[in-house]
Amino acid sequence: MRIDAVDYHTAGEPFRIVTAGLPAIPGDSVAERRAIALGTGGTGGAGSVLGAAPRTGPLEDIRRLLTREPRGHAGMYGGFVVPPDDSEAHLGVLFWHRDGYSTACGHGTIALGAWAVDSGLVPAPEDGVARVRIDVPSGRVTAAVHRAAGRTTAVTFRNVPASVSALKLPVATSRGPVEVSLAHAGACYAALPAAALGLSVTPGRLPELTAVAREIRAALAGEPATRHPRDPRLSGVYGVILYDDLPDTPSGPSQRNVTVFADGQVDRSPCGSGTSARLALLAAEGMLAPGEELRHESIIGSVFHGRLAGEHPHGLLTEVTGTAHRTGEHRFLLDPQDTLGTGFLLT
Repeated sequence: MRIDAVDYHTAGEPFRIVTAGLPAIPGDSVAERRAIALGTGGTGGAGSVLGAAPRTGPLEDIRRLLTREPRGHAGMYGGFVVPPDDSEAHLGVLFWHRDGYSTACGHGTIALGAWAVDSGLVPAPEDGVARVRIDVPSGRVTAAVHRAAGRTTAVTFRNVPASVSALKLPVATSRGPVEVSLAHAGACYAALPAAALGLSVTPGRLPELTAVAREIRAALAGEPATRHPRDPRLSGVYGVILYDDLPDTPSGPSQRNVTVFADGQVDRSPCGSGTSARLALLAAEGMLAPGEELRHESIIGSVFHGRLAGEHPHGLLTEVTGTAHRTGEHRFLLDPQDTLGTGFLLT
């Protein structure tokens, strides 16, 4: 096995882009390819990555190889570049992490936009903006790649429409009852203030934050508000966002968050699609007006800036801006004599 990849980080969160070595992936759309990769035959939701039938085959071997030690780690994230749904997009992508395949990934979209321009896949001006259209399992997103003096300086991605499905939904936890709010933004997110659990979003509290986020995700399994109104493949809580309110900026609200997704994986960035979900929730709560901007900080202090970009029949249009930087180019090998095979995870 030989796999070529280019690694980026977006605000500290890794994104490994597989550019060569993939087997043919069946399916007529990116969403269908994800469902087939999951082994669900087209019905698996964002929250069902651990509930699908055991996955086998060359594609699964590659995902495991790249997310497990010694080539990866428990926080690894990446994407398989696949054909787009039609000629109007530049590329498609299957997002993956250590537990399976996700329906949306904002930090990955930012990295893909930078890579598409850096690699020459999409022509870009020395100064100005290049737009990269990407088909993801939840729909089509656009990355606006900002350029100055021949360098990529930032990327703004416009997400699929975001919509609120529940506000102040009661949930029981080991730290007492709390109220969570739910929004769909390519994936379903549950959000609540960390203070409601007696916590704060700091690295020293990360084990506690992760543990209670896993509790909340499990408690919401089967909750009707987690079902996507139009596509069952997008149903189920993917991530839990715990946030602290920070002093407002002149442009609008400011928050620090940690997003715990899948089976306890922690986003080092402020979470791109999670930022879209927060924008929809803040708007619904009357905390964010058109023209204002959310300064969204991660647990490591990196920042995304999010804003409302208009309305859509299926929700609010949102835009999130961040930076992505290339960290390496790799050719991964699997020696048939290697007794560790596709690797292991220590979490």
